[in-house]
Amino acid sequence: MKSIIPKNSIKLFFSVTFFLLNFAAFAQEEAAKAGSSAQELADKLANPVASLISVPLQNNLSYGIGPYNGSKYTINIQPVVPFKLSDNLNLITRYILPVVDQRDITGENTHQFGLSDATVTAFFAPKTKGIIFGFGPAFLIPTATDKFLGTEKFGVGPSVLVMHQGKGLSVGFLANQIWSVAGNEDRADFNSFYTQIFMSHSYKSGASLGVNAEITQNWEANTTMISLNPSIGAVTKLGDQVVQFAIMPLIPIVGPHESKPDWGLRAVVAFVFPGS
Repeated sequence: MKSIIPKNSIKLFFSVTFFLLNFAAFAQEEAAKAGSSAQELADKLANPVASLISVPLQNNLSYGIGPYNGSKYTINIQPVVPFKLSDNLNLITRYILPVVDQRDITGENTHQFGLSDATVTAFFAPKTKGIIFGFGPAFLIPTATDKFLGTEKFGVGPSVLVMHQGKGLSVGFLANQIWSVAGNEDRADFNSFYTQIFMSHSYKSGASLGVNAEITQNWEANTTMISLNPSIGAVTKLGDQVVQFAIMPLIPIVGPHESKPDWGLRAVVAFVFPGS
């Protein structure tokens, strides 16, 4: 019943985390030189439908999962690419491609490594004042390289974002509901609702503090997963490249025994292209 976190996974995760922590002092010094522009970038990055190209790399480490005390390391490659459709309407496309390394999840002394299923979301985002909103389709694409890492199903459904943003403060939520529409008939249907409720506060230096709650409802299995995730981050430059980083604990609140971790950590580094 004992599980060891994959050595390569934990080394990679903590290497990223150590780099980000050591980078913090440098980040604050350099971001402060940028003045209000650093805060403006932090606010835009807190807005999921901002017209801003970015490539976040989200590192997640979870431990103590299920009856075999399993462990999972996931790096989500999450590019965000906006398209201008008119003077008053943008299309914001968001892609999530997970690479997973897990042990003792599907059974004792088991190991899977590879791609999981990709999620693609397209938000039509009108330019508005006050309340910001976006809506559009979300797609589940069966890119998993191992049957234990994916659903083997194509899925589609609606997505929505509603938020309010003032200088330094962002509050809102985004959600999607995806149903499977095709794929391996021998696999269970996919029917899942996901929402993230978020709040963040940015500072002139480009630093930010925030918290979000992530809720996933699996309608087929009738299970609910909820985690609470406080965060600290900063925007700065590496040479000419604008970078944002963030570190947060993942605190599991609710979840089924077979998939709820005891604890988790997340470290994010995002490459930002504000001039695009």
